[in-house]
Amino acid sequence: MPTHVPLFLVTTWLLAMLPGAGQALMIRQALDGGPRRARLTIAGNASGLLLWSIAAAVGLSAVLLADPRAYEVVRIAGGMVLILLGINTLRTVRKAPGPSADGAATGGWAPYLAGLGTALGNPKAGVFAISVLPQFVTTRGPVLLSSVLMGVVWVLVNTCWYLLLTWAVVRGRALVSRPAVRQRLSVVTGLVLLALGVAVASGL
Repeated sequence: MPTHVPLFLVTTWLLAMLPGAGQALMIRQALDGGPRRARLTIAGNASGLLLWSIAAAVGLSAVLLADPRAYEVVRIAGGMVLILLGINTLRTVRKAPGPSADGAATGGWAPYLAGLGTALGNPKAGVFAISVLPQFVTTRGPVLLSSVLMGVVWVLVNTCWYLLLTWAVVRGRALVSRPAVRQRLSVVTGLVLLALGVAVASGL
């Protein structure tokens, strides 16, 4: 069985709280589409992290991160996803804000795919899966099962944090419902996504 679970929980929770592409995306989705869009995005993000975890457990991410060309493809693709999300956010600034209170306008699978693409396109998730997860896996017993279980814990911790974050954002939407305030928030979120996309694509 996995060891040092409490320490692993604290580590993953603190890492989840760090500002980054995931948080910027979740805030944007919660503000624009409400809780349902946010939950779909969180589900997509969780799916991506789970895939990274499984890949790490079977050694695929080690091969990916050891191959500079494969790593470059993932890094650039992830950066492009964030850049496109940033551009799309900035394009909505001039539109009148009109998300429904229950987030009915979710755009089908778009929120889920946005979360999935952001997670899969983030090489840092692969680095975490291959360099941090193994430190909390015991060599006694089935290592593969232990690795997968720790990956699931990582996904659950991130999901809990994003659910809490988006809940707070949705609850506070009334405070930022004025068009001028929402436009400023959209501009800031879009610029953050653009900056993160450029940083990821350029390897910073």
